[in-house]
Amino acid sequence: MENNQFNILGNNGYSQSKTNVQSFMTGVFSWMFLALIITSVTAWWFASDSSLIGMLVSEEGKMSLLGWVVMLSPIGFVLLMSFGFNKFSYSTLLILFLTYSAIVGVSLSFILLVYTLSSIFKTFVITAAMFGTMAVVGYTTKTDLTAFGRIMMMGLIGIIIATLINFFMHSSTLDYIISYVGVAVFTGLTAYDVQKLKMIGQGTTYGDESSKKLAIMGALTLYLDFINLFLMLLRLFGDRRN
Repeated sequence: MENNQFNILGNNGYSQSKTNVQSFMTGVFSWMFLALIITSVTAWWFASDSSLIGMLVSEEGKMSLLGWVVMLSPIGFVLLMSFGFNKFSYSTLLILFLTYSAIVGVSLSFILLVYTLSSIFKTFVITAAMFGTMAVVGYTTKTDLTAFGRIMMMGLIGIIIATLINFFMHSSTLDYIISYVGVAVFTGLTAYDVQKLKMIGQGTTYGDESSKKLAIMGALTLYLDFINLFLMLLRLFGDRRN
């Protein structure tokens, strides 16, 4: 009798934990997908309106002050959300995240002017397939990806350093190397980040303020993985306009 009671309690606890994880991950991916939609719509809107693009770039092709603000402000948004996580309310974090996704869309509007629409679409589909596959791997694997994640983070640091160096060198060879390594790093980070978020979901009760804030930050993490993977693939396989 007692063993049966313990089994029932254990099963209920497992079922509740599984439900919490599913609810948490659903929240993470829902906000991530919404952010991607906002980014895509904003990028298309700016790219299709010459007056809006003209606010960012002069006729001579030089970046305006507003253009530089748009290009650099996403870094500030990420830092603000990360360091202000404990201070900000859920609604504030959500507004910052959605605003951030719109600003990223403005900054990405330039790629619609540089690359053909067909190659952008193909790259997006490839990115979605790779991201989805690695997300499933990260969610279902029983292997602890912590050590793997550390390696990917070191690779990310290397990419950042190499990108800064190449900003002055303008080496096309180094640019290709960065892109290939970037594809590997962000593909790997997708699996690691999904597993990490799954573990976070196991320790939360989705619906309270804290868990909803964590879902926003999780959406930000996966959003960054997707966008960076897309950009790396586009640099490798995108067809430039004549």
